[in-house]
Amino acid sequence: MTSVIGVSFNGSNKIYYFLPNNNEVKKGDHVYLETERGPQVAEVVTNLIEVDPSKLTSALKQIDRLATKEEIKKAEKNMADAVKALENANKISKELGLDMRLISASFTLDRKQLLFNFVSDDRVDFRELAKKLAYVYKTRIELRQVGARDKAKDIGGIGQCGRGLCCAKFLNDINSVSINMAKNQNLALNPQKINGACGRLMCCLSYENECYADYKKGLPKVGDKISVDGETGKVIYLDLFAKKYKVEMPDGKVLEFEK
Repeated sequence: MTSVIGVSFNGSNKIYYFLPNNNEVKKGDHVYLETERGPQVAEVVTNLIEVDPSKLTSALKQIDRLATKEEIKKAEKNMADAVKALENANKISKELGLDMRLISASFTLDRKQLLFNFVSDDRVDFRELAKKLAYVYKTRIELRQVGARDKAKDIGGIGQCGRGLCCAKFLNDINSVSINMAKNQNLALNPQKINGACGRLMCCLSYENECYADYKKGLPKVGDKISVDGETGKVIYLDLFAKKYKVEMPDGKVLEFEK
């Protein structure tokens, strides 16, 4: 097992894990990190925890040190300025007639880069937008197109269950969800019932999918033909958790079986 801490950037709910590097840090602290995008200040959102290295999706990096008060203030100012930059970028985008919506913006600590995430149904030629933004903010501009799930994660909302969206609350990685997961759980394939706020299949369909798959082992499917005492019947009902199924015989009689 390896000792790590979890941090988040720019108020995001996504957690990234780092090695403490002999620094004494606790939840609520702010740390200075060198990232692929440049220097960043992140908030520590977990205390020291033990994780299995084999379950990590990427190599662990180390935090550099605790952030200074000046760096924390600078990061807070960058976040406030990024909100204004997002509003301005959307305004310029509309003026240029671009079919896109920018949903988030963030500066690196040294303000050498300003990153925008945007959503669009099509590919967008944003070169003119990037030029105008670079002229205004005097820094390198990066525009990144993200999917509908990422948009929901950034914006948040209320799900069909009446609670906050999982992706915006606690899901760090959004895994793929397939229609087979809904079929495994015998759900009606009604988009209004199985699609989330993002318009894609609900992430929670994957939570119990493995359990349903295990319960289905050894059981027939509804519609399967079953031989009973030399006669062929049709499976018309399946109770996964009770491990029972009902078979309709040619004479109309319904028989119940238990696995």
